[in-house]
Amino acid sequence: MKIGNIDLGERPVFLAPMEDVTDIGFRLLCKRFGASMVYTEFVSAEALVRDVQSTVRKLAIADEERPVGIQLYGRDIDAMVEAAKIVEQAGPDVLDLNFGCPVKKVAGKGAGAGMLQNIPKMLELTQKVVDAVRLPVTVKTRLGWNHEQLIITTLAEQLQQCGIQALTIHGRTRSQMYTGDADWTLIGEVKRNPNIHIPIIGNGDIKSLGDADRAFDQYGVDAVMIGRATFGCPWLFSRQELTLDQKIDVLEEQLRINIERIDEYRGILHTRRHLAASPVFKGIPNFREMRIRMLRAEKKDDLLAIFEECRERLRSEPLHE
Repeated sequence: MKIGNIDLGERPVFLAPMEDVTDIGFRLLCKRFGASMVYTEFVSAEALVRDVQSTVRKLAIADEERPVGIQLYGRDIDAMVEAAKIVEQAGPDVLDLNFGCPVKKVAGKGAGAGMLQNIPKMLELTQKVVDAVRLPVTVKTRLGWNHEQLIITTLAEQLQQCGIQALTIHGRTRSQMYTGDADWTLIGEVKRNPNIHIPIIGNGDIKSLGDADRAFDQYGVDAVMIGRATFGCPWLFSRQELTLDQKIDVLEEQLRINIERIDEYRGILHTRRHLAASPVFKGIPNFREMRIRMLRAEKKDDLLAIFEECRERLRSEPLHE
């Protein structure tokens, strides 16, 4: 599979762009464990144009994580075009347009999945961004605004006509948010459309490489994207099973990367979401109290001591199923 001139190999599996999750430390680990492509947290076009430094920092990428995409969202066409040019200077391999984020503060203002309520504007925005940059431009979106507006089969052709070079489809509507089951049947229908010649990437409810394999087999997609299941599990992209001790090593490394990249306090904050979600600690006897301490820790040495305590418990006590 290729996006533009980027060869991603056969059956590539991508790390989805996720706010407060896919920072550079996490992306580097996912890449090491086999992610075919990774994406930044999504970037506000308006904030980027205003030179908000917390947003500008999201553009930082490392050669070791390539190929990497930067994802933009926004509702103002001029701002999106200007921001796309700024993104191009940051040197990603792909520029992705977010027309899928369902959260109220984004979609409710007409950005992200909110664009599904104004398709002419979505298409105009997409065309102008494609025309403004030399990067491959891709789109991530949903099946439609709700189940009465399942427009993805038509929309895919329209976006392709704008010049995008790949389309990621999350198998839910905006109204579903992240509830219910992802519907892959419409993703498969888009892929089977003889008028579609760009790669189709499927997303939604993929929790393992086994799930990804079934999606490839059943729906014929060109790539699969994994999102929430990766929280605290950068090794999800590996077909080699790690021991629990090795997984704790990885989480420790993620902590160190984030601290070195930012500072101790904020590096810990960036890692907490992954520690809270990681299944590594599931079943450790009496873990609840330890988990509270883990999520309150503000010093690296305190967290490392808790990790070591987890190791000791894993060695000395059987896991509770």
